[in-house]
Amino acid sequence: MGLLSESEITNAIEGLPGWNFSDNEIWKEFTFDSYMEGIAFVNRLAKEAEAQNHHPDLTVGWCRVRVAFTSHDQGGVTDQCIAMAAIANAITA
Repeated sequence: MGLLSESEITNAIEGLPGWNFSDNEIWKEFTFDSYMEGIAFVNRLAKEAEAQNHHPDLTVGWCRVRVAFTSHDQGGVTDQCIAMAAIANAITA
């Protein structure tokens, strides 16, 4: 699985509401009604990430969680990053 070009990434995230591309990663900030809802989201996403063996960088704050995907091994965004972004969106749907 190789790195996606910038245009491939841009096209892919057009179908993923809220996702952005910068600094060789795709990222989104999710907001929640309570801190514990954010933590529950992190736990669900962590299980999916472990199953897919593709783990996000997470920043947890008050009622918000920033999720970023990149392939640390390959140094940029891959199809697997896009797939995980879709999973993250589905978890909050």
